[in-house]
Amino acid sequence: MQQNYKKMIETLIISVLIIAIAVVLLLIKVIVRRNGEFSSMHIHDSKPMRERGIHCVLDQDREARRKGKAS
Repeated sequence: MQQNYKKMIETLIISVLIIAIAVVLLLIKVIVRRNGEFSSMHIHDSKPMRERGIHCVLDQDREARRKGKAS
């Protein structure tokens, strides 16, 4: 029984350390980047995607409804 608690505590500590390292790395990325922000990951904010005519599903749905082609 004592062995199980020891393993659980060990696993918990390792998990917390991994999460802490990830948070520190994200914090470093925010500090190093200009304006302290991440770039947008939305499709409509990507110039190459707009140039190819690729839209997010919400925009495509809205356009299809306007044209009466949505099912």
